[in-house]
Amino acid sequence: MHPILSIVLLSGCLAAAQAVAQSAPLPPAWKWRDAAGQVHVSDLPPPPGVPAKNILERPPLQRKAVAAEAAAASAAAAAAASAVPLPTRIDPELEARRRRAAEEQAQASRQQTEKDNVVRSENCGRAKAQLAALADGQRIARTNAQGEREVLDDKGRAEEMQRARNVINSDCR
Repeated sequence: MHPILSIVLLSGCLAAAQAVAQSAPLPPAWKWRDAAGQVHVSDLPPPPGVPAKNILERPPLQRKAVAAEAAAASAAAAAAASAVPLPTRIDPELEARRRRAAEEQAQASRQQTEKDNVVRSENCGRAKAQLAALADGQRIARTNAQGEREVLDDKGRAEEMQRARNVINSDCR
């Protein structure tokens, strides 16, 4: 190959490389203000402690990401603000069944309370009669576990009177 041709070819390559280098974008630049108020410029992002308001300039791709995040946040806030609870459609038949079930449960509860009151009243009457008989000093006999009849002594009488008083306290209101 001819030397002049080589030099022309080499200079063309160098010129093309220089044109490419000049047209290449600069590395992304960050610009921020630190706590002391000093401005920093770097190709690295600012330290984690720097608040967003102190970041003065971001690389182009970073600006797009921040703008997209801000748009998404505002859209989410708008959606949350406009989210009015929709009126729920109530099935009348289902509501009627629920009311009937609640009424039936309340009725069953009232009936059970009435039964409990009747039982308490009967217990109260028996306990008062037992206490009166024990207080009058009547001889009272009872049957023990072996089926034998035994008469209450003073200690047994006192124990039975205390049991009757406990029943009166709990059932006679």
